[in-house]
Amino acid sequence: MRLVLNVIWLVFGGFWLAVGYALAALVCFILIVTIPFGIAALRMANFTLWPFGRRIVDRPGAGGASLVGNVLWILLAGWWLALGHLTTGLALCLTIIGIPLGLANFKLIPVSLLPLGKEIVDVDAPAVGARAAF
Repeated sequence: MRLVLNVIWLVFGGFWLAVGYALAALVCFILIVTIPFGIAALRMANFTLWPFGRRIVDRPGAGGASLVGNVLWILLAGWWLALGHLTTGLALCLTIIGIPLGLANFKLIPVSLLPLGKEIVDVDAPAVGARAAF
């Protein structure tokens, strides 16, 4: 079932979301100072390509730099991305067929809002030293 949902997701929006995140990462890499944000944007692009069957966990050992980076990210781009995923998720949940895709959009909100200090793992992978973000 995950494969079917991921293919539907990829065809109906996941590819374009991933392209958007990849372009944002490219801009961040060009600006040198924002390379950590670029790495986070690539991680989000990867997650938006294939969200079903994966989850977000807190990275153990993420410290104060992640906190400061996340505050900057929220102020500059995070809340726009989270609002976009929330709006799209609500619109998709209006149809029965779109409910799983809407839920996948809701799953993207935490990583689009606070990308630093998180990692994406398989749902079946044991949580070694990390606790699930949701």
